[in-house]
Amino acid sequence: MFNYPLTLSFKIIAIAPQIKVTDATGQTVLYVRQKALALREDVRIYADEQQQQQLYQLNADRIIDWSANYRIRTVDGQDLGSLRRKGMRSLWNATYEVADAGGQPSATIREENPWVKVLDGLVGELPIVGMVVTMFVNPAYLADRDAQTLLRMKKEPAFLEGRFTIQKLGEFLDRDEALLLCSLMMMILLERQRG
Repeated sequence: MFNYPLTLSFKIIAIAPQIKVTDATGQTVLYVRQKALALREDVRIYADEQQQQQLYQLNADRIIDWSANYRIRTVDGQDLGSLRRKGMRSLWNATYEVADAGGQPSATIREENPWVKVLDGLVGELPIVGMVVTMFVNPAYLADRDAQTLLRMKKEPAFLEGRFTIQKLGEFLDRDEALLLCSLMMMILLERQRG
């Protein structure tokens, strides 16, 4: 179990996206690296910034990622589960389904307020004004199970970098925590590509 809240930070302009995850004490607890220029999504999650201890691997089941299934495995090949974007529904409100290793729905990740994401995307593209407004317009995502919110991830004001905070709001097992956090990392990489 991690010491929440967790903070995710990444450079906005990068060929190979990398996310550094720190806990409440400021210690790096996860380091996410997406393979650059891969036809299929290939994401590796490490325990350290030096990428010496790999923990998880996330791979897409197809080249085109419209409703692709992202398989989440431990480094030794144990299947934790998967993440799938809910195709047409995600055009308006980003919605992802998290499934366990047996393929059964485990949780749903969704935008808390889709209008905030629309405003962030539209205004964020404007020079100068966009940089100022996006400091105050911050989308949030909820990881829910059975009408209970387990985790809340919110974009934080940051200049020239992406910064998110994950708060723990519900109780879950260590295995569920790994699946949920890996799913949130993959989701943020996908949403980052969408704008």
